[in-house]
Amino acid sequence: MNIAVFLDRDGVLNEAIVRDGKPYPPRSLSEFAIVPDARVVLDELHDAGYRLIVATNQPDVARGTATREQVAELNQHLRSCLPVDAIEVCEHDDADACGCRKPEPGLLLRAAERDVIDLTRSFMIGDRWRDIEAGRRAGCRTVLIGNGYGERFISQPDVAVRNLGEAARWIVSNH
Repeated sequence: MNIAVFLDRDGVLNEAIVRDGKPYPPRSLSEFAIVPDARVVLDELHDAGYRLIVATNQPDVARGTATREQVAELNQHLRSCLPVDAIEVCEHDDADACGCRKPEPGLLLRAAERDVIDLTRSFMIGDRWRDIEAGRRAGCRTVLIGNGYGERFISQPDVAVRNLGEAARWIVSNH
């Protein structure tokens, strides 16, 4: 079975756009900035044998403030810059009550079934409570980058770190 590192997109792989303390996704390539050292860090994780899978909520599609094409363009750019194996996207909003919108674990479960991933040996890296909760519900160990924007957490992450590099070092040392 494969072992994966699931990564949230906005705020983990690319800089979140923060307004009034709340994170928002970029709307265009001009707003899309990959975090420093992301390529080096992901290359190291990939070389260590981890499958790298992005698991991202993109509710702006359901809200009508972004199109599928805009989200696809950003994801394609991300794939052209970083060594990710797959990108799982939920385009729903909370009112849709789907099983793929984090904190539900559907994105991780779908990838695990497709790629034969041992979730109990895998990790979820995120910057919000929804990421941590989705990872926990899927059976992964969880890594929080940053302070969670002051949000309330249902369950605490296994570890909180400052950046993607620290997250990767913790993962490799706890494999």
